Amino acid sequence: MSKHVSHKGFFTIIIAVVIMALITSFIFIQRINIKEYSLDDLDIDYQLLTINDYSRPGISLNEINGIVIHYTANPGTTAQENRNYFEDLQYTQLTYASSHYIIGLDGEIIQCIPLDEIAYASNNRNEDTISIECCHEDSSGEFNDETYESLQNLVRALMSTYNLDKDDILRHYDITGKECPKYFVDHEDAWEEFLDSL
Repeated sequence: MSKHVSHKGFFTIIIAVVIMALITSFIFIQRINIKEYSLDDLDIDYQLLTINDYSRPGISLNEINGIVIHYTANPGTTAQENRNYFEDLQYTQLTYASSHYIIGLDGEIIQCIPLDEIAYASNNRNEDTISIECCHEDSSGEFNDETYESLQNLVRALMSTYNLDKDDILRHYDITGKECPKYFVDHEDAWEEFLDSL
């Protein structure tokens, strides 16, 4: 009798272990799927930040409900310079800041944060959005043609990947009232035109 109970208990444990392994595998596959998205015809330069408290905390991003557009507020700087600024925050400790992507003046796209992790970009929407920083040539904040086109293509690809529509595309301004991205805040018609182009 006691042997029968022991065998039954043993098999129960085995079944529980197998179920847990399957659940863990499913969760792992889901996390991989967030990383291994498809962005057709886009040349992404993957330069992931080092995990640190100031720019890449390594906190899981478990759902994606929107995309937030930003501008760097550093006229004339490159995507690489802004990426390096985020990387150096672990040493300078000046602030908490980062973005999933940075689009440069030549339309180049650098990815800084994996899409299954939060970026420090969009305040209380960090937990469910992807952030895109855009470089600009002057203090107006207007994006040149190359930056604008890459932004369109990147946003379209992410919308398709995560089943988002144009109502899910936000300015930083829409979340906090911050004048970001400046040109799209100052020119509401330009923002509406951008959304309609998606």
